[in-house]
Amino acid sequence: MDNVKLIVGLGNPGKEYELNRHNIGFLAVDYLIDTLNAQKVSLKFKGDLYKSAKFLFLKPSTYMNLSGESVVLVKNYYKIDNKDIIVIHDDIDLKLGALRFKKGGSHGGHNGLKSIDKHIGNDYWRIRIGVGRPERKEDVVKYVLSNFTEDEMKCMESLFPKIKLAIEDIENAPSKYSQKEC
Repeated sequence: MDNVKLIVGLGNPGKEYELNRHNIGFLAVDYLIDTLNAQKVSLKFKGDLYKSAKFLFLKPSTYMNLSGESVVLVKNYYKIDNKDIIVIHDDIDLKLGALRFKKGGSHGGHNGLKSIDKHIGNDYWRIRIGVGRPERKEDVVKYVLSNFTEDEMKCMESLFPKIKLAIEDIENAPSKYSQKEC
């Protein structure tokens, strides 16, 4: 597949995690799959893989901390360069509804990114979606594994059309599609 981009949504599989803050990557990819009419690919790559005309969409089934195992399988099978990989993930260091784009850099303590970096390096695109931060540092795990409120979910869903535009123009995304919060 020439010049296909691999869009990876980070999250945890299972109904109990579906609307968690940590699953915003899965939720964004679900929107992209629906709006771009992507079809499920029958091959298994430790995750659910979908294909549209220009994109592959991956939702790793390995749980967040092992996401790289799934990403490297798809990358190698389809011979995708890191520059054509875009990972969508939650970021507690950004205000709720903030949207940032960056290529490469540190994983910032995010276990999903840590796993991907271990398997393919860190020179891929990231779409960072702000989910806010709990007041106490010791509450981080509980916070990211908690569900969005109804109002917070509306904020998150308002970002998805912008993310769709950004994946089609990723090189210009940092200047065109970034925002500070909802």
